[in-house]
Amino acid sequence: MVIDSADALPVNQAVVASILYRPGLDPLQVGLDQAADYASSQSGLLWIGLKEPPMVLLEQLGADLGFSRKAIEEITAPHRRPKVVEYEQLTLVVAITVEVDNLRPNFGETQILIGKGFLVTIRRGAMATHQELRDQLENSPEFLGRGADYVASALLDLLVDRYIIALTKLESVVEGVEQQFLLRGYRETDVRRLYRQRRDLLRIHTVIAPMAEICRRLSRVETRNIDADSRAYFSEVADRVLRANEFINSLREALAFAFEASLMIGQSQQTDTTKRLAAWAAILAVPTAVAGIYGMNFKHMPELDWAYGYPAVMGLTFAACAVLYWKFRKSNWL
Repeated sequence: MVIDSADALPVNQAVVASILYRPGLDPLQVGLDQAADYASSQSGLLWIGLKEPPMVLLEQLGADLGFSRKAIEEITAPHRRPKVVEYEQLTLVVAITVEVDNLRPNFGETQILIGKGFLVTIRRGAMATHQELRDQLENSPEFLGRGADYVASALLDLLVDRYIIALTKLESVVEGVEQQFLLRGYRETDVRRLYRQRRDLLRIHTVIAPMAEICRRLSRVETRNIDADSRAYFSEVADRVLRANEFINSLREALAFAFEASLMIGQSQQTDTTKRLAAWAAILAVPTAVAGIYGMNFKHMPELDWAYGYPAVMGLTFAACAVLYWKFRKSNWL
């Protein structure tokens, strides 16, 4: 996943929300030029949400909030894997989002910047919004007292919910593959489709698995911007990520089992066909051998002068074929 700066939105469209949440008061819309003042006042939680922001906007916002140059460079850089980076002014958490479109996974990036009195979220390539979590903050003022670190854990938990939704959609695809393979066997196009699906699941596993270790680290390691009271929430998110990862492994195993079962069914069908061909070949070998013997045209063959020679030979030939047919039929070869 590579984020191209050409995909950045204009400044006025990149700012999804910039809201100050205060206990007992209505949410207050805050301009980005006032973000530094409200973030430093500690009068509530300032949540700034950005979508596909241009680099100039990130640099300006980082300078206003007092981010170091190294932090700004990390925020503006694209990421392929989840990570967590600790700075003096903020804790940066990078999560890779997974959304399913036309039964194929689409990957995006969500950066969560946790600081004292502020939370900044940056979405790139992710279509789903964080509006439901914002509504929860507005309807549950008691959450605001827990700080930006708690909201960050709730946001990660929301991303895990979307992991499960994406995997549930792919589960229906896996079930369809299993049914096709077991009912009519596999074809070349089915094998290609199976490989693509297993590859998609591997890619999802690659971006989800590190999230468990990141959340474990946030729950155990003391950091400047995450209080001890909020660490337990990150531990719960880590457990959910592990369960999502187990879900992925079960889907990959289901595809592998479906392919193996299809191979065994195909081999069984080939074996039955081989048995039938071998049985009919053995039966037809009897009249072929008799015809070959009489086709040699020897002069001294006593049965040629016998009046019942021809019906006797034909009767014995038919009897031998009938016995072989009965034997093969009894052995389930025919």
